[in-house]
Order: sequence, then structure tokens, then C-alpha cells
Amino acid sequence: MDTDLMMDDTAWRKLLEGVAAYFDELTIIRGFQYHKQGRVETLGLRDDGVYLDARVKDNRVYEVAVDLGDLSKSTCACPLDRGCLHMVAALLRYAELCGRPIQALVNARAAARNAAKADAAEAGTGDGRLAGKGAGKAVAGDGTETGTGKSGAGKEGAGKEGAENSPLRAGTPSARLVRPTLTEQELTELPVALWHDRFRQRRGPLQANIRTAQEASDLLADLHAMRPDLPYALEQLFNLHAALFVLEQIVKPAQANWRQSGLFMGYHTQLALDGLLAQTRRMLEERLALSSETSAYWERLLETAAFLREQMLTEDKTLNCFASLYQSFWLHWLSPASAGSKHLYEEELQHLREAQQVLGNALSPLPWTLAQCLLWLYLERDEEALRLLAERGGKLLLKPEHLMPLLDVMSRAGQWERLRDWLVETGALLTGFRGEDLAPYGEYWSIVAEQLPEAKPAMWNTLASMLPFSRVIYEEALVAHGKWERWIDYQMSSGQEPLSFRVAVLKPIEKDAPELLLPFYHQAVERYVLQKNRDGYKAAAKLLKRLSKLYVRLKREERWEQFISAFASRNSRLRALQEELRKGGLLS
Repeated sequence: MDTDLMMDDTAWRKLLEGVAAYFDELTIIRGFQYHKQGRVETLGLRDDGVYLDARVKDNRVYEVAVDLGDLSKSTCACPLDRGCLHMVAALLRYAELCGRPIQALVNARAAARNAAKADAAEAGTGDGRLAGKGAGKAVAGDGTETGTGKSGAGKEGAGKEGAENSPLRAGTPSARLVRPTLTEQELTELPVALWHDRFRQRRGPLQANIRTAQEASDLLADLHAMRPDLPYALEQLFNLHAALFVLEQIVKPAQANWRQSGLFMGYHTQLALDGLLAQTRRMLEERLALSSETSAYWERLLETAAFLREQMLTEDKTLNCFASLYQSFWLHWLSPASAGSKHLYEEELQHLREAQQVLGNALSPLPWTLAQCLLWLYLERDEEALRLLAERGGKLLLKPEHLMPLLDVMSRAGQWERLRDWLVETGALLTGFRGEDLAPYGEYWSIVAEQLPEAKPAMWNTLASMLPFSRVIYEEALVAHGKWERWIDYQMSSGQEPLSFRVAVLKPIEKDAPELLLPFYHQAVERYVLQKNRDGYKAAAKLLKRLSKLYVRLKREERWEQFISAFASRNSRLRALQEELRKGGLLS
């Protein structure tokens, strides 16, 4: 996140209200599409902190100046003389850079309508109750009721008792319509379990199951409306728990259904989950504003750790929702560079061991294993972590993505020898995965080789031992380090065709070591000819043209002439091949 672009909660609420009031829904939707397409080319906040300048690409690039204090004063170079989609796209990009949920901006008008309906429902219900009471009674000027239909002389006491016990008070809405809130003192003193109880009380009946990103955004915005302005550390904790609560509303119903009907989550529900999960991870990547056990919020922080632990250890193994957030929580908020300490990690390990005994078969073994490995890393007990991974990795269907947070700990700390050892030891655990799955693993090897040149032999041996599954990252490493001879040998031994590579891939070899390509090209030409069809002959002629240029680069023109004459003579009966050679200017 750009540290120059920050927005406090007051400014955020004002922006939501301004967008809801100034832009129509169609403009907001189109602006959202432009934002997703990456059309906001540049964006910056002026020194006054009020005006936002942006360049948005449409049929041409438009200059936009957004007045954050009064959106109606914003300007755009496009033909419209009112709020336009270019302004919306700029605002969405601004909110994203500030770490705010852009879905809340997209749904600002809907949220404003819902709030207005809720207020109207409160007022309407109160009036309705008074009207109902007034059938047979009149309401006096002081708010007391006088009987009109039945003899009430003997029931004065009963009427008074009924008024006292009634949920309605003169001039106040029904008690059931009072929406719960949380004060700063309550958030400081109450355990986070009671925060979630208050969230459940706040949640309306229509928010019981969250199925779309809009529903998730609306509920999250409603929860944020529960609290006043808070100290930054407490605000971070509240925002995290609000997001965790909404995630629960998505995950728990789906998880219950999965156990009955198999693994399935609706497309829009999955989008809502992915979006909110990414947003929550970004919250955790922002450093926590407290780093001392003396903080008034320390107990709430430890309760957060316990909450994430409980959710992680009982979630379905296919989700990796709360498990990833648990890792992010310890990586960013309780890491050694932040609030963590040795005794804290040891206590957490003890909690994990106790959880294994308590949960039994209900325990999710993969996140439980990875959580222990992460804590052992912080305690520098690498042998125990690697032994546990080796013992349980195969049974738990360990994936490359599961190891990345562990490797990230050492990369962030600049512990290159330690990271090298982990990459060597975990390589065997990742055999069987291909392509994109292994890409992050290969990137860690690239970093280690750059920072620690003596680690290169270990890198080559490990990647070679993982073939053929490591083919992509092995080839990329060979190209990155200019190992052209080894790259050519591998392509030839695996039967690859030169024409299957983009010209840009082979260009550096043609420039630095063209002689290495000669056998690669010659063997491929012979294979193309043996296909005995027009396509094969065309491919052979195309590759022969590349060969002629290589011989010229190597200043071996005479050798080329001898070869092409012998080649044409040897294949003189293949008329289609002769035609392709003439078309390519290879024969006179």
C-alpha cells in the first residue's frame, strides 16, 4: 500500500456518503469496470490532501481532479458536465491504495438505501404501535393514555402496570429495534467473544447467510457503523474481527453443506469469500500499532490468536481460509519484528498440543502441522519442523503454497544459508507438482542464488532431482544464469522442437553461443523431413533459414553451402520439400 495515501475512518465514511449522494448506480458500475480493467494510469494526492489527481484511459486519456471534500466540485476533461465514470474509477483506485474495501464504495448507494429503509421501519413501527394502542384510547398531551371504549375506572392500576411493562416508552422506538453498538471502553474491556456476540445481535435476519460480495460488503459496513472513532491499534483489532465475523457467515454454512452434499460452493459465494479473504490479509500485512505486553489491548490480541487457532483447527481441509489468516497473523502481527517473543511461541505450541488432545478426530491435521512448523521456525528448531513435514507431508497432501509462509520467514530475515537448507530439504516433498504450482519455490531459489552464489550447486542438484516435474523452473533458472549448453542438452534429451519456442527465448543463445544451436536445429530438420507431409516440409524450410543465418554469424558460409547442396540432393525425390526450399530462397 502506498504510504502517502492514507484515509482515516471519518474520511472513509464521508467518502461513502459522498459517492452515494453524487453518483448514480450506472456510473458507479461503469467506473468499477474501468477500475478492474486497470484504466487508471496515474493517481496522486495533492499536498493539500483534498484534491486527487488522476489520468484515466478511455477512447483517450482524461485528466481528472477529484475534490474529496466536495465531490460536486470535481472536474474531468471528458465531455460530461457532471459526475462521470472516470471520477469513480479514480476514487476506487484511491480507496484500494488506502487499503479500504472498494466493494463498499461500489455498493454505497445500496447501503444508503438500506439504512434509510431501516430508519423508516423504526419510525413506522413506533407509529404503528401508537396507532394500534389508540384504537379505543386517546393519547393525552403529556403522553399518558385515557380510556375511551371500556369502563376503565376499576382498571387504572392495571393500565398503569401495563404501561410500565410495555416495551414501548413515549417518544422512543421499540426495544427490539435498538441496534447494538460497541463503545471504546467496551472494546477495551470485553473479550472478543463478546464482540462477536454483539455482532450477532447487530446482524439482521437477511444477513444470516452471506452468498454474494455485495451482501458481505453490506454486513461489513453495518458492523463498522457500530463503533466510534478509536485509537489506531484498537481500530485494527476491531476491523479484523468484523471481517472474521463476516467470513464466518460465509464459511460455516457452506462447510456444513459440504459435509452433507460434497465439496461445492456457489460461484458468487466463492468470489465473496476470495475478495474478503484478500482484504483481511491486507489488514494483517499492515503492521500492528502495538508491540508491548503492557498495552491495554494485549489481552484482546491474545484472544484473537486463540480465535484464529480454534477456527483454523476445525475448518475443512479444502478451505485454507482461517489457516492462511492464522499464518498471516503470526507472520505480521506477532512476528519477532513485532510483538512476539520466545515465551509467546512456546505457549502457542502448548495450546496446539492441547488442541490435538481435545479435538481428536475433529482436528484438521494439515493446518495444525504447518502452525507448529511456523512456531518452531521462530524458535530456531528447524530439525523438528523438517522432520514433522517429512513424516506427515505425504499423508497430508502438502502443496507448495503451504510451504511459502515458512520460507517467507527466512527470506524476510535475510537468512540465506538457512533458506537454502530448507529449499533442499523440501524439494523432495514437492515432487509431483508442476508449472505454476512450483513457480514460487523457484523464485526463492533465484533469490538465494543471487544473495548466496555458493548455493548454486545445491540449486542445480535439487532442481535436477525433481525433474521432469520441475521442468519449467529448471529451464527458467538455466536461462537466467546463462547455462546455455545445459539448456540445449536438456531440450534435445527431452525431444523438444526448436519451433515450439518463441524467438525471444532463443535469441540470447543465437547471440552469445550460436554454435550450441547447430545440433539442436539440424536434428529437428531431419525429424521434420521424416514426417513426409507438407507441414513437416514447411517447418524444415523455416528452420533451415535460421540455420543459414547461424552459419553466417559463425562465418562458415562455405560449410553451409556444402550442407544445403547435399541436403537438397539427398531429398531430391521429395518434390513438396523442394518447393518449400525454393519458396524460402534456399535453392536457386
